[in-house]
Amino acid sequence: MGRELDSLADVISFGVAPAAIAYGAGMRGLWDVVVLACFVACGVSRLARFNVTADELSAGTDKVQYFEGTPITTSLLLVGLVAACAWRGRLGDLLPLGAVELGPGQLHPLVLLWALFGSLMISKTLRIPKI
Repeated sequence: MGRELDSLADVISFGVAPAAIAYGAGMRGLWDVVVLACFVACGVSRLARFNVTADELSAGTDKVQYFEGTPITTSLLLVGLVAACAWRGRLGDLLPLGAVELGPGQLHPLVLLWALFGSLMISKTLRIPKI
């Protein structure tokens, strides 16, 4: 039960919160919202897979030897990026790389970092040693 509650707290702190902060910083276009929702879904998937495979990955010990995909806590880098943008007064329409009209919606290219981080979280082949 503790592992599941810890994962729920991680999803809120390191999945939903960075997406909400990005939205609050001005990534509110249609495609931005799609990418941010996918980021949260990747975080949930990553933690669900970890909970299901943790016993298998620990190889009979109490500790898991490596992470499959990047840990969800790496999303703090995204929060730091948004904080740096806020510190420089580059929010909303002033976000780095601007905004692009793409079909029926708007996309801030900066949101593609959330797509990259989400993809790295769910990677099955990327193995990061757990320290």
